[in-house]
Amino acid sequence: MLRSLTARAAVLSMVLLVFFLGVWELANQPPEAKEALTEYERLMGGSEPQARVPNPSEIGKLAVAELSDPFYDKGPNDKGIGLQLLYSIKRVMFGYFLAALIAIPVGFLVGMSPLMHKALDPFIQVLKPISPLAWMPLALFILKDSEVSSVFVIFICSIWPMLINTAFGVGAVKKDWINIARTHELGKLRTAVTVILPAAAPTILTGMRISIGIAWLVIVAAEMLVGGTGIGYYVWNEWNNLDLTAVVFSILMIGIVGMLLDMMLARATRLVQYEE
Repeated sequence: MLRSLTARAAVLSMVLLVFFLGVWELANQPPEAKEALTEYERLMGGSEPQARVPNPSEIGKLAVAELSDPFYDKGPNDKGIGLQLLYSIKRVMFGYFLAALIAIPVGFLVGMSPLMHKALDPFIQVLKPISPLAWMPLALFILKDSEVSSVFVIFICSIWPMLINTAFGVGAVKKDWINIARTHELGKLRTAVTVILPAAAPTILTGMRISIGIAWLVIVAAEMLVGGTGIGYYVWNEWNNLDLTAVVFSILMIGIVGMLLDMMLARATRLVQYEE
């Protein structure tokens, strides 16, 4: 039954995609070529045809060309889409895992200790709503390095969903399980690892899944600000070159990579839930 539903959903998705691309292609045909403007008309304010959003066929041709050699490097302003994505993924992963190293232990502490929850909650509530990009000027001033500053911004935006979900998951563990651990004279650390962690794992992974999505959103904007390398810089550079086909193609690549990152953590979450 489940496989049948998945197959039907896949077919419906393909039909919708083909329909959408077909409508886009037909509705966005370039206007018929007009007769050349006379010299008089040019002097009187005649204008050249305006730029337009590219058709799917044009984007497809560029995608084939770009993906046939995605890792080329011909200088600072001419790198392949695959190389630019790798720069961005590297920054995201570094900041993301650094956030996990701090957020998950602190989340355990907040979830297990009412005292620490009350003490740290004001700081969390003040820092959580701050836009990650608002930290960029301060990070650039203190760290003096655009690469490290980008990683810091990913760190600061990733830490809150993981910390909050970890604290919630730990706090929601059944008290009976913890009491049983106490009757077996398990220490706090062993109780946290063998009892609380397995029970809270689905909630923790949900927080990690939320964080990776936010991190991937933020890195694009951060790279637009600091420039240099990365998919955000690629988009901005192509916009400055007025290459809308490359801009739309890079937007699609951002979406695909974001979907793959989300799918990996979604899969991990389902595995933990099945083992629960």
